[in-house]
Amino acid sequence: MAINMGKVVTGGLVAGLVMNICDFLTNTYIMAAGFKTEMDALNPALMPKMEGGSAIAKFVVLDFIFGLLIVWTYAAIRPRFGAGAGTAIKAALLVWLVSALTWYFTVAMGVFTMGFFMKSAVLSLVTMVIAGYVGAMMYKEE
Repeated sequence: MAINMGKVVTGGLVAGLVMNICDFLTNTYIMAAGFKTEMDALNPALMPKMEGGSAIAKFVVLDFIFGLLIVWTYAAIRPRFGAGAGTAIKAALLVWLVSALTWYFTVAMGVFTMGFFMKSAVLSLVTMVIAGYVGAMMYKEE
């Protein structure tokens, strides 16, 4: 059966909205001090740029893209693994793993510390699993 792209977009946008809400809460209340410490250690001029409207708009768009990727992955693997929460979590884990491995390059380059990366990665995992579950539950093939 073909992937229902309309439902992928609907579920992906909902997942992206959930991710944006979670990321706002995480970055404002849990990670803010860590981001400032890490960015100031690298270059004190970077934090104001990261907090600017242009950067925030890009982060918002990226969350919607991640939401779409998670729901599309869910739709693609659903015939093999079946519909439901377990498959939604598998889809979110796959997208998170690719994201986390890419983000890890910042640690390898010395931009961020391992502790900061690990905290951020765990919070991102929770965010993506929640968003993936919500977005995937919007997906139907009929």
